[in-house]
Amino acid sequence: MPRKLRPDMDAVTLTVVGDEIEAEALCGLLRTHGIACTYRRTNFSAGASDGFGITDPTEVLVHAHDVAQARKLLPQH
Repeated sequence: MPRKLRPDMDAVTLTVVGDEIEAEALCGLLRTHGIACTYRRTNFSAGASDGFGITDPTEVLVHAHDVAQARKLLPQH
């Protein structure tokens, strides 16, 4: 069972993806490997949003101590 991620603690940005759907898919992959994950719209998209937020750039966050392992799981583009 993955540890619960508290963004106010030691969460760091792993990557920025195109939208919330992509972020949820990536977090699902990370969670299956025991890495706690969450996501949020980027500061830029929060101010430039049309109000819906689904297709805005989204930061994927993990614990600082999980970054190296999480990066190994990122899809190669």
